[in-house]
Parts: sequence; C-alpha cells; structure tokens
Amino acid sequence: MKLPFKIQPPEDLSTQIKLLSAALDEADCIIAGAGAGLSTSAGFLYSGERFRKYFSDFEEKYNFHDMYSSGFYPYDTLEEYWAFWSRYIWINRYMNPPKPVYEKLHTILKGKNYFVLTTNVDHCFQKAGFDKHRLFYTQGDYGLFQCSRPCQPVTYDNEKIIRQMVLSQGFKILEDNTLLPPASPKMTIPSNLVPRCPHCGKPLTMNLRADSTFVEDEGWHQAAERYSEFLRRHQPTKVLFLELGTGYNTPGIIKYPFWNMTDRWPDARYACINLNEALAPEEISKKSICIEGDIGEVLAQL
Repeated sequence: MKLPFKIQPPEDLSTQIKLLSAALDEADCIIAGAGAGLSTSAGFLYSGERFRKYFSDFEEKYNFHDMYSSGFYPYDTLEEYWAFWSRYIWINRYMNPPKPVYEKLHTILKGKNYFVLTTNVDHCFQKAGFDKHRLFYTQGDYGLFQCSRPCQPVTYDNEKIIRQMVLSQGFKILEDNTLLPPASPKMTIPSNLVPRCPHCGKPLTMNLRADSTFVEDEGWHQAAERYSEFLRRHQPTKVLFLELGTGYNTPGIIKYPFWNMTDRWPDARYACINLNEALAPEEISKKSICIEGDIGEVLAQL
C-alpha cells in the first residue's frame, strides 16, 4: 500500500459521525482495535497533575515528570522498584478511569456481534462490562505477574499483593478503589512483600510485552484462538474494522492488519477515530471513515 493520506470529511464532523453510525448498523460484525488513545480519552494520563498526585516524591528525588520514563529507571533496590510500580499498577489497573469512555463504547457495541483486539493493558474493557470472551489483550495485563526468568508459562493475579504494597507506603484505598496519598509516602516496601516466583524463587515481574521473556499463558492463547476463529467465520460478511486511538508504536498488531483486511475482503469497511492520526491508505479510501477528534466526544455523539 502507498503511504497513508488524511481523508478529509465530505462535509463536516457530524456527517462523518452519521456515516459511522450507519456503518455500525449495517455491519454483520464489528472488530474493534483499541490503542492507548482510547484510555487517554478516558482520562488515564501518565503525566501532569495525575503524575504529581501519586509520584511527587519520585519526581522530587529523580526529577521524573511522567510515569513512562519513571517506569524504565533502574532502581537500586526491589523494595523501591515495587514502591513505584505498585502505585503505578494500582492507579492504572484497579482504579477506574475518570471518564466513562469505555462505558459509552460498551453501550454502542452491546447487542452487536463484536470482538475487541487491544494493545492496552489496563483492563478497562472488562471493568466497563465487556464480555471477556470477546476480548484479546495482546500485550499483557497490569493485573498479572510472571516469572522474570521465566521458568513457567503461567501468570499470577496480583491485586492482593499490590494492595498490600501501596498500603505499606501509607496510602489509603477507598471502597471504589480510589487511592489517597499520604502527606509523606514511604518510597520503599517491606522486603517480605517483594514478589517472587513460587517455582524457582526468582523475582516476579509484570506480564507486559517488553522483550522475548513475555509469557503467553493459557488464557492468552485461548483469546488468540477466539480472535482468529472470529476472523475466519466472518471474512465473507459485512465487517466493520473500528480502530480507536491506535498510533504507530505497534502498528503491526492492529492498524496494518485492519488496513490489509479491509483492502482484501470485498465487504469490509474501515473506520478510525483518533485525536491526531485519523488516516487511511489511498487503496481503501472509498471504504474508510476517518474521524479526527476526541474518542469520548465522538462516542457520545454516536
């Protein structure tokens, strides 16, 4: 395919939204591909006020200004490493997003024949009520640990131990899982809370795809097969590939496959909602609806 070009709205945003609404109604099935932009629209921001609220001590000590760069820092001890990461996991996995964007999407797709492919690892789809059997989290889940070696192709739920870690730093957790920072949080956790593999004793780590050590456990493979089967069953039908907030960090997982399948499948259509990168290749321009705008606002109008 040629390089993507920006598809200009035929008239205005409202016309594009009407076209998308009609495409959703006409489709025999909808395959949604969700990237980080969807969670950003829901309020899961990794810098600014939200970062300072929970990590002001790390910002003061290390001059960090966002969660991404802080997460890659080689902390001297596992106790400090998990002090940072337990807060990170709690607010991005166990707390709800500030805005009901996922709930709006669920309302639109509920009752339709859909499947969701996502690179997001924050569990927001299931918290919003999506059927877990219609979801494929390709890149892992903040709520899962794995062996850092790894010695076994298994993952471990981490809510209980993460809760203990954040409480040990002086934070309070409300009934709705909102995290309340103390005036002066501790920047380490007790050594006995450092998670270790029950099989080999090596430190546990997050089940996030960063390198070749990422564990694709039984649940991952089952979800992958369900997605593949969904594609096989619906190729001959009217398919709408709905891309939400996907950029170019990992375009080979959602964006490029969606473009290729839209091009090859005669009755497929492609729709994209993105704040800044609502693009499609020329080859599928007549089968595409590209809406540049905030995903939450567009979904509200739908």
